[in-house]
Amino acid sequence: MTRRRDTRTGGTISRRAFLAGSAGGAALALAGCATGTDQLFSGGGSGTRITVAIVSNSQMEDAISLSYLFEQEHPGIHPDFVSLPENEARAKITADVSTQGGEFDVVMISNYETPMWSANGWLANLQPYINATPGYDAQDFLPQLRATLSHQGDLYSVPFYGESSFLMYRKDLMAKYGITMPDKPTWKQVDQIAETIHSKGLVGICMRGDPGWGENLAPMDTVINSYGGRWFDPQWQAQLTSSEVTHAVSDYVSLVQKYGEPGAPAAGFSECATLYSQGDAAMWYDATSAVSTIEDPASSKVAGKNGYAWAPTQDGRPSGWLYTWSLAIPKTCQHKQAAWDFISWMTSKSYIKTVGEKLGWSHVPPGSRFSSYQIPQYKKLSSVYGPLTLQSINATNSAHPCLQPVPYTGVQFLDIPEFQDLGTNVSEQFSAAIAGSQSVPSALSQAQKYAQAVGQTYRK
Repeated sequence: MTRRRDTRTGGTISRRAFLAGSAGGAALALAGCATGTDQLFSGGGSGTRITVAIVSNSQMEDAISLSYLFEQEHPGIHPDFVSLPENEARAKITADVSTQGGEFDVVMISNYETPMWSANGWLANLQPYINATPGYDAQDFLPQLRATLSHQGDLYSVPFYGESSFLMYRKDLMAKYGITMPDKPTWKQVDQIAETIHSKGLVGICMRGDPGWGENLAPMDTVINSYGGRWFDPQWQAQLTSSEVTHAVSDYVSLVQKYGEPGAPAAGFSECATLYSQGDAAMWYDATSAVSTIEDPASSKVAGKNGYAWAPTQDGRPSGWLYTWSLAIPKTCQHKQAAWDFISWMTSKSYIKTVGEKLGWSHVPPGSRFSSYQIPQYKKLSSVYGPLTLQSINATNSAHPCLQPVPYTGVQFLDIPEFQDLGTNVSEQFSAAIAGSQSVPSALSQAQKYAQAVGQTYRK
């Protein structure tokens, strides 16, 4: 049964609200949220009910569709899914967990939240549950993901899928127009290819323009890193008006404006996925997990026609991001064993095989377990993109993301509490520049002011 209910969702959380644990902090956190709508997918029957807050990406929708199998295996546990778009999910989950609201038993978070939230005592330690679950095999998860989801050696969330970023392109179009895509293209080469394809009447490249620290800022930050830019120097002095950052943002904005998708300022992952999978674009720079969409023959017109290259660079150093959607249990959860039973089902080796057998192997959540790529059907299907996915994840270095020294970690985000607000505010400036409503220098000038305010708190 599916029903809808209105709820409080929306904006980002300030540092004060993010760190709040008091009733006053809860009021502050929730007061800034805008009204929105989520979907509550309810299981049936009596027994223990757990509420699962989940991002409404395609792989997560697959999990909801297969959850009846979990209930067959665990007849006393019934999951209710609150499914939301990324930005809304982040805001609602952050508000609930940071204020100890207790609304959710399982939350979908990432390698941004997990280290901070576990250190703050907001999450249950999953290691004892992992150790007591035969065959779960946490060592099968990619080590880069395990490291970013651990606190003091223990896992506090476990990956549902992992991703870096790479360049997806249409092999048939490249062949048609006599273009050879390098394995490790530069941004200049990408610009030239996009120009050629655009002149033939197609979108040259899809690049996110939609504001959000997890939307346009994700690819934008990899470009900034590759051009030698950084957000702060080691003394927490903001660097967003530096020549390196200015060059990177200017090239990104120019590329999207000249050869990118229609409506780019409002186009995020989902919009680019639709455009590219319908055959209306020649290239797309985005998450390696996008293969689940574009290689699905049931919904993609370009399945089997795609090539894959390393994330474009300016300096030749690997520049893909590192991200994982993972599942965690808030400390406030009253049914932790039931919550773990569901998490272990959704992140297990057997779940991955079930997805492939029931929904098709292109639906397999990628980039989380080594063993996924040894399943014969998936190994064959992913032969074009699987090795590069793993190589790109393995090549990331979130501890040293930039060419110059920085006081933070994270590739496409800064692992500090303030980044939810800071990143969103800066991303809005970049989106406005893509829309042409302000210049890149103007956007960076305002972004610099936001960053300076955050840097000042660390200098103190």
